[in-house]
Amino acid sequence: MTYRGRFAPSPTGDLHAGSLVAALGSWLRARQSDGRWLLRVDDLDAPRVVPGSAPSILSALHDYGLQADEPVLYQSQRETAYLQAFEHLQQHGEVFACWCSRSDLSAVDGLHHDGHCITPPQDDRPPAWRIRVPDRTFAFEDLVQGSQRQNLRESVGDFVLRRADGCWSYHLACVVDDAHQGVTEVVRGCDLLDSTPRQIFLQQQLDLPTPSYLHLPLALREDAGKLSKSTRDLPLDRTDPLPTLRHALTFLGQPEPSGGDLRTLLQNALAAFDPRRIPHRHSAPWPGTS
Repeated sequence: MTYRGRFAPSPTGDLHAGSLVAALGSWLRARQSDGRWLLRVDDLDAPRVVPGSAPSILSALHDYGLQADEPVLYQSQRETAYLQAFEHLQQHGEVFACWCSRSDLSAVDGLHHDGHCITPPQDDRPPAWRIRVPDRTFAFEDLVQGSQRQNLRESVGDFVLRRADGCWSYHLACVVDDAHQGVTEVVRGCDLLDSTPRQIFLQQQLDLPTPSYLHLPLALREDAGKLSKSTRDLPLDRTDPLPTLRHALTFLGQPEPSGGDLRTLLQNALAAFDPRRIPHRHSAPWPGTS
């Protein structure tokens, strides 16, 4: 089977160092495997989309030498596919309407359990739709972070597939699109490591293939001695990509490549790339920010 990897940014701002690490890591894995590297724009959540962000991100990736092998897929154009997946689950009795608010769920530690809404139906507002989660532990082997286990009922509970405003959840859209694009391995940041059991569960419920997973450490900024999860303050210099690419490769545990131009540097980085050298940590400060 041909390797197929992807990078799926959310267009909520410009490409930054943290997202470049994920893009570069996924690109290296695809190129090392003589596979295809795909781009998908996760623009489902319209209120969070920043106008002009998607073309800015795609342009920045081009400036850093990271070009997709197929046309870009936009989630905002995939409504029919998500609806079909939802209707499949609905027909099998896997989803239910829910009017619970956060305050309603606060009495049960914020988790929804047992597949039924604890709040009476309300005619004045539409419900969210949740999927019934089993009391079952899901396990997978991450290619960098190692063995992972999570009991969905205890850790997550019945989770939302469609919000009350009609927006599809990231998890549903992600598994539907990964299957549509034939993704064989998902390379992404450790902020989504905890989401993987939910997505494996959905893949099983929808009879979709489960890819392998590789979660990269997150690039964080150290501010006043305290790490922040926000990477939006790690901007990229698009006029001179080589220093940032070298930082990203060092962050991923790879030897700093030689090369005075973009193409040579990427070729040398690919020749030396070894995923076994990627640190088994979930996060670390971006070079020069500590």
